[in-house]
Amino acid sequence: MQMLAARASELEREEAVAAGARPRRPWISGVHALTPSELRVARLTAQAMGNREIAQALFITTKTVSDHLMTSAYRKLNISSHDQLATAMK
Repeated sequence: MQMLAARASELEREEAVAAGARPRRPWISGVHALTPSELRVARLTAQAMGNREIAQALFITTKTVSDHLMTSAYRKLNISSHDQLATAMK
């Protein structure tokens, strides 16, 4: 039954693309879901660097560091704190 549903979903996607739609990518999570910028910030955070140090090292603002972590990386990695980041990055 799952194969039938997956095939139906694939056909719907193909039809939408043929009609000119731009369907969303399938949702992924984990380290592979991070953008290159989010990954750089997450790696430095996992090395126990502070937001200010990361911002200076990457030539970005501390708000950008915070946004990458709190808004994106934590959600994609399904974590809620700096303490969990090092484990999630392995």
